[in-house]
Amino acid sequence: MQSENIYDLIIVGGGPAGASAAIYAARKKLKSVLILKEWGGQSVVSDDIQNWIGTPHISGMELSKNLQRHTEEYAGDCLSIKTGLYVKNAKTLTTDNQKIIEVTLENGEVINARALLVATGSERRKLDIPGADVYEHKGLTYCATCDGPMYSQMDVAVIGGGNAGFESAAQLLAYCKSVTLLSRSSPRADEITIQKLQQNPNFKLIINAVPKEIFGDKFVTSMTYTDTVTNEEKELLVEGVFVEVGQVPATSWVKDIVNLDENNKIKIDPWTGRASEDNLIWAAGDATNILYHQNNIASGDAVKALEDIYKTLKTK
Repeated sequence: MQSENIYDLIIVGGGPAGASAAIYAARKKLKSVLILKEWGGQSVVSDDIQNWIGTPHISGMELSKNLQRHTEEYAGDCLSIKTGLYVKNAKTLTTDNQKIIEVTLENGEVINARALLVATGSERRKLDIPGADVYEHKGLTYCATCDGPMYSQMDVAVIGGGNAGFESAAQLLAYCKSVTLLSRSSPRADEITIQKLQQNPNFKLIINAVPKEIFGDKFVTSMTYTDTVTNEEKELLVEGVFVEVGQVPATSWVKDIVNLDENNKIKIDPWTGRASEDNLIWAAGDATNILYHQNNIASGDAVKALEDIYKTLKTK
């Protein structure tokens, strides 16, 4: 295999992490290729993002277009962009006495590089009950950080008894009139977090509660749940429902060449973003096992990983 046919870097993903990495790679003159199915990441469906630094209000679609425009400004000799494509799988191999990455796209195209940055993110696990799809973005949402301020002085519910659910409830208590958290069983969040929230008079925890249906008119007005101890169906009058039932990371295509945690997120070195000991693979954003997941964090972590990739490639 001729070295001129090998990229310095393959970047996979079109969200804030992938776009940030591609821009920085191009500025550093790394021969790179960005592969993505679509631009924007999870936030593309949000009507009003209020925490993208430097922009008080922006829709997910507008953010997506901005990421695309900014990245395409750098397309050319150093940066190639392949859109509308999934990566089918990836593997490592040795050629000309060096280890490289080989990815195969869904159209059969094979691309090789000296490094790989995984920025494929994840998808929110959806609430699968009647009415959930009808009222998504009409009172039912999957991001308290993004949408919480829009529910100021409203009664809302949070579904999910893990740390993410309780952390979302804590954020919402800054805006909302009341927050009721529904947990299917005993909460799985940190005990100190649970205790702290229960001291807030505007917070209520309901355990053994299984969501049944979402109701509304133009927007959510209420929801029902089943008490698994009494088998009673109960109604909760709320104007917002925030769902925190986990994420599904897009990592199956690299599962054979990186270490995944119990949630199939890529284990990385938080200092550098490295995901392999052989200095071939890095990862950033929601596909990784970092503690917090936000657009700004994904972008910053991708830049950090890119800095380490550049240093590694230039000093190998």
